[in-house]
Amino acid sequence: MHASAPASVAHPAFATTRTLWTVEAVLDLYALPLMDLLWRAQEVHRRHFDPNAVQRSTLLSVKTGGCSEDCGYCSQSARYTTGTERERLLPVEEVVAAAQAAKDKGASRFCMGAAWRGPKDGDLDRVLAMVREVKALGLQTCVTLGMLKPGQAERLKDAGLDYYNHNVDTDADFYGQVITTHKHGDRLDTLDQVREAGLKVCSGGIVGMGESRRNRAAMLVQLANLPQPPESVPINNLVPIPGTPMADQPRLDPFEFVRTIAAARILMPTSWVRLSAGRQEMSDELQALCFLAGANSMFYGDRLLTTGNPDVARDEALFERLGLKAV
Repeated sequence: MHASAPASVAHPAFATTRTLWTVEAVLDLYALPLMDLLWRAQEVHRRHFDPNAVQRSTLLSVKTGGCSEDCGYCSQSARYTTGTERERLLPVEEVVAAAQAAKDKGASRFCMGAAWRGPKDGDLDRVLAMVREVKALGLQTCVTLGMLKPGQAERLKDAGLDYYNHNVDTDADFYGQVITTHKHGDRLDTLDQVREAGLKVCSGGIVGMGESRRNRAAMLVQLANLPQPPESVPINNLVPIPGTPMADQPRLDPFEFVRTIAAARILMPTSWVRLSAGRQEMSDELQALCFLAGANSMFYGDRLLTTGNPDVARDEALFERLGLKAV
């Protein structure tokens, strides 16, 4: 066990002292007996959230395929042959209809994703219309559009956007083994623009890509030690997609995934920690462990961009069995 511990420091973005974490301190968390780690995470969770409430988000791909980037996990990269067809940006009316259907099924946030390196201003105009119309339905709105240019985050804010998603994916040391067409710092630059525009940040990562436990700990430290931690933290479990460089990646040990959820909850006590990609492959029992570890958000609906997700009936049955309620 390492002897290091998180440091309490004053930060200008906060009125009170906050904890800045070290990688060694987070590795200490990972090394705890699982029951002790779950107990600690649950204690933190209950101080800030209703332990039996889970926020439900629905994700729609509004522009699929043809992305110029080389993210090694992604079926939408134009560099790989994955069977994902290039599609144009969806009509606004189709997006609004999907958002209404999601709301009718119990989602409270609607997320729209586009496979771009970053949006052109002309395409952004249509996304802004989507945001305004979905917001008018009474749903929280979120988009993930890639890297933003100066001024674009402000335009999204003016249209009524609530959250901007831009995952760090993994830590800086491992990043080059996943993506080479842009840098880890480029993602942080976009997060800075989003925060400066007054938008809420949705940012997390992907585990199971061949990274080490230290890489996973460092990714969580990167997020927790941002000037203001993300309000929403999606944790994705890699779905190996045929045709991508990570097609044959072995599955991460399920208990290691649970440990990652618990560590995220402890490091970011007031953030929504979301079960994201990979949930379709999880048993009900594993999902229950993740909720116990502090996950309190999930993607809801039959599809996540281009990968599958548990159907609504299965999720409703799981909520009933566990006594969970949707928020």
